[in-house]
Amino acid sequence: MTVLHIITGLSIGGAERTLYNLLAGGLMEATDVAVLSLCDEGVFGPRIRDLGVPVYALGMRRGVPTPFAVWRLQRLVKKLRPRVIQGWMYHGNLAASVAAHLATGPRPAVIWNIRQSLYSLTNEKVLTQQVIRANRWLSRGVDAIIYNSHLSRRQHEAFGFVIERGQVIPNGFDTERLYPDPERGRAMRKALRIPEEATVIGHMARFHPMKDHVSFLRAAVEVMKKHFHVICLLAGRDVNLQNSLLSGIVPSNLEERFRFVGERDDVPDLMRTMDVFCLSSAWGEAFPNVLGEAMACGVPCVATDVGDSRDIVGDTGIIVPPLNSSALAQGLLEMVRRPKEERAALGRVARARIEERYTLPKVVEQYQWLYKRVLKRGPK
Repeated sequence: MTVLHIITGLSIGGAERTLYNLLAGGLMEATDVAVLSLCDEGVFGPRIRDLGVPVYALGMRRGVPTPFAVWRLQRLVKKLRPRVIQGWMYHGNLAASVAAHLATGPRPAVIWNIRQSLYSLTNEKVLTQQVIRANRWLSRGVDAIIYNSHLSRRQHEAFGFVIERGQVIPNGFDTERLYPDPERGRAMRKALRIPEEATVIGHMARFHPMKDHVSFLRAAVEVMKKHFHVICLLAGRDVNLQNSLLSGIVPSNLEERFRFVGERDDVPDLMRTMDVFCLSSAWGEAFPNVLGEAMACGVPCVATDVGDSRDIVGDTGIIVPPLNSSALAQGLLEMVRRPKEERAALGRVARARIEERYTLPKVVEQYQWLYKRVLKRGPK
C-alpha cells in the first residue's frame, strides 16, 4: 500500500509537525509513504526525507494553482499509483480530491485531515473561505474525514461537511522526546539570560491574529507589575516588539523582562525553561500541539477556551475565556502565586494525562486502522 500525503507546505507549524511526528512514530512502517508539499519543502521536507520517505514539492505560490502544477500533480499520481491519498488542511484536502480524479486505474481512497476549528468564515482570508466552501461540497465524495478535535468536527458538520464519514483522531505526543529535564532547562535559562530563581511564563506561536499575542502581552504586563520575579519567554515567527501590531503594549521599563527568541525548533528545551505555559488563542485552534507538548514536559498551562483546550488540560491547569486579557491575567496570576512545589505537582499530573490519553503510538494505530478500513471498502 502506498499512502500519499498532500499538505499545503512544510514550514514550522502544527500540522506539519504532526505529519512528521506520525511518520517518525511508526506510520511509515506498515505502509509505503510519500509526501507532497503544494509549496516548498520548508523546514520539515529534509527531515521527512531523512526518515526514508520520498518528498516532492510543486513549488506553488500560496493560493495560486497553475496548469503546470496540476500537470505535475497528475504525473506524480500516475508514477506513485497510491491506494490512499490523504490531504492535510483545506488546500491539501482540495488537492487530494483533485489528485484522486487524476489517477489512472482504480480510484484511490481519499482521506481528509482538518486541523482547525471553524468558528466563523469571516476569520479566514477570502480565498480560504472559497476553499472551505469547496471542501464542504466535495466532502461527500471522500472516504473519511479526520478531525483532531471534537469541537472542530461539530463545527464543520454543522457547516455542511458530510457527517457519516467523520471521525476524531487527536494529536499524539512522543513522551520519550518530550519529558521534564531540569538540567537542560537550567542550561537554556543560562543561554537566554534568565535568572534561575525567576518564574518563567512561556508562549509559543507564530504571529497571527488568531493567536492573540496582544491579549497575552497585556496580561503579562499586568502580572509583571505585581510580581517582579516574572519573566516572559515568547517564541514564534515575527513575534517581537518591532512588530507594529505589538509595539507600545509593553512599557519600556518592562522590556528587559521579555525574551523574544523568534522561530525555534528546540521546543522541548524551551518548554523545560518554563514554569507556566500560556495559550492565548482567540479562535481557529482545534487541538493545539503546544498544549500537549508543554504538558508532556511537565509544565502546567493557562489556556483560553478554544478548540478542545478545556478537555486536553482537564483539571491540570486553568481555562479562561478568549479575547479577554483581564481574565487571562487573572489566570496567570493564580498560577504564578501558587507555590513552586504545587505547580510542579500540577505539571506531573499534566504529563500523566498526556501519557494516558495522547501518546504517539496510540494515535499512529488509529491512522493505520483507518487506512485498512477505507481500503476494505474497495474503490468507488
